[in-house]
Amino acid sequence: MDPVLQFAGVTVRRGEATLLDDVDWTVEEDERWVILGPNGAGKTTLVQVASANIHPSDGVAGVLNEVLGAVDVFELRPRIGLTSAALAERIPRHELVRDVVVSASYSVLGRWREVYDDLDHDRAAELLADLGVARLAERTFGTLSEGERKRVQIARALMTDPELLILDEPAAGLDLGGREDLVVTLSGLAMDEEAPAMIMVSHHVEEIPPGFTHALMLREGRVVVAGPLEHVMTAENLSETFGLPLALEQHDERWAARRAT
Repeated sequence: MDPVLQFAGVTVRRGEATLLDDVDWTVEEDERWVILGPNGAGKTTLVQVASANIHPSDGVAGVLNEVLGAVDVFELRPRIGLTSAALAERIPRHELVRDVVVSASYSVLGRWREVYDDLDHDRAAELLADLGVARLAERTFGTLSEGERKRVQIARALMTDPELLILDEPAAGLDLGGREDLVVTLSGLAMDEEAPAMIMVSHHVEEIPPGFTHALMLREGRVVVAGPLEHVMTAENLSETFGLPLALEQHDERWAARRAT
């Protein structure tokens, strides 16, 4: 089994700032990772490298058996499903939901002159149904709630049957009910043996869905710890990652953290 991601000494600099610093990381195809860390820790930069949207300044980034810098990223990116707030902002608000999803086949945002066959439309409809939003197919993206938009984005990310699925803060902006609905959806996806390798970025341990297997914690661009959840998800590691004393609890495969007293 070849790794989906294999980073060796990956460093990203912008001017005098170091956003990622000497990151070593390997993701196997049957693993589901959560990336945790405070604001400015380098989480989004890490997934930008993993999604082939930026190249490292130093080190080697292997993505789906290709090396960034030695591969056409326009051929690599369709093999990666991605959801993010930045991507959502680029989706035309007048676009029909079914078109938001099906247009992933051409890696475009906004229908133009592409031609899709019945298999494409059937695939999009099936994904919307799987994510519980089939009723929204004829709605425009701009009329959806934040939770509905998150689900449509995930359907779009799965449209090309990707080998890697990256979810950058999928629960951001959701209320409690919306978050819990999304956690259930992502848990079902994580437990599906046919699902691709998954990486989810979050600030909150409460958002980790059951079925996720590994965690990587970042602080100031450096890896604090990485490995199986049962080994690395500790109060000590979280406290070091977020820079304050934290207490950690687990109930029914869900985690909760609070400031230690």
